[in-house]
Amino acid sequence: MTEQTARQKVAELTREQVADYLRDNPDFFVDQDELLRTLTLPHDSGRAISLVERQVHLFREQRDTLRRELVELVSIARHNDRLFEKSKRLLLQVIEARNLNDMAAAIDDSIRSDFGLDAASVLLFSNDELPGSGQGALHVVNADLAQERLGSLLDGERAVCGQFRENEREFLFPDRDEPIASVALMPLRHEGLVGVFAVGSCESGYFDQSMGSLFLSYISDTLSRLLPPMLKRHGSGASVSDLAVESGQG
Repeated sequence: MTEQTARQKVAELTREQVADYLRDNPDFFVDQDELLRTLTLPHDSGRAISLVERQVHLFREQRDTLRRELVELVSIARHNDRLFEKSKRLLLQVIEARNLNDMAAAIDDSIRSDFGLDAASVLLFSNDELPGSGQGALHVVNADLAQERLGSLLDGERAVCGQFRENEREFLFPDRDEPIASVALMPLRHEGLVGVFAVGSCESGYFDQSMGSLFLSYISDTLSRLLPPMLKRHGSGASVSDLAVESGQG
């Protein structure tokens, strides 16, 4: 092979072929100290750096990225831990409530003071009037009317988050001086649809569909178990903890 032919073959090599060769031969530079010292790469600073310097720079960037991701994961874990503690306190207050109104007051107080939201609403679907309903977070509504006003929001099994239509927000949070702009809603299901649990914020865009709703689901699942026996025995004076045992036995 002449020198000219060799140069032509080298010229025919593509960037991809060189990269593939280096990937297939990771020990290529082991005995190429002189080559490593002479190879230089352009840098953002404008000066040329060696291949080794470039590798060190990449490793540092990777380290910094991993560090940022770790900090973010720790922050998320701490946030979830705080949400768990808040949810636990709320559910304990719900279980210890003496009646529906006490339960509604506990939910309203926890959502406002502990979670820092502007409103909470528990809509119970019933055709019967309940004494004391319509106070605080507790509202008893006709199931057909709720279906008419909320429509497809009641169809799913998961939380629905977003701004909602004005008439939907007014139905969920009646008699408010300051309107709710953003809502997270969870249907309450236990052997059928028994109501909805909704929380709201006056800040537009506070809730969106990409948000996680795990803790909202925990609270809603507990309410779904407690509400049916409470509706039957509302006004009897039995505590919710007694009803919880009864519901579990059923």
